[in-house]
Amino acid sequence: MRMNQDERRFDFHGLGLALKQAREEKGWTQAYVAELVGKTDRTIMNIENKGQHPSFNLFFKLVTLFDISVDQFFYTEGQRGENSCRKHIDVLLSSMNEKELVVMEATAEGLKKARETEVRE
Repeated sequence: MRMNQDERRFDFHGLGLALKQAREEKGWTQAYVAELVGKTDRTIMNIENKGQHPSFNLFFKLVTLFDISVDQFFYTEGQRGENSCRKHIDVLLSSMNEKELVVMEATAEGLKKARETEVRE
């Protein structure tokens, strides 16, 4: 019995850009990342700039190395039930450093408390 196959091709360009941004934020070179994951710097360059499809093993190493959430790249808005604003916020959050994320978390908590206060009044 053959399972229903999904014929969509994944476009790695967006993920390549996210990897490049995360690498640059850390101040790492492509050669250094390549050494960490056991590949050549040319492979890293092709993934970042040309959207080259990495093997699953390399894909996993890279997204875990840079702590990148892949949901935004795999699921369309309709599949996640999210609008473009939420998707944009996800992308922005993925690009923030730890201090910026703390500020965003506090802001979200403040908005939540304000909304709860409005509901009670």
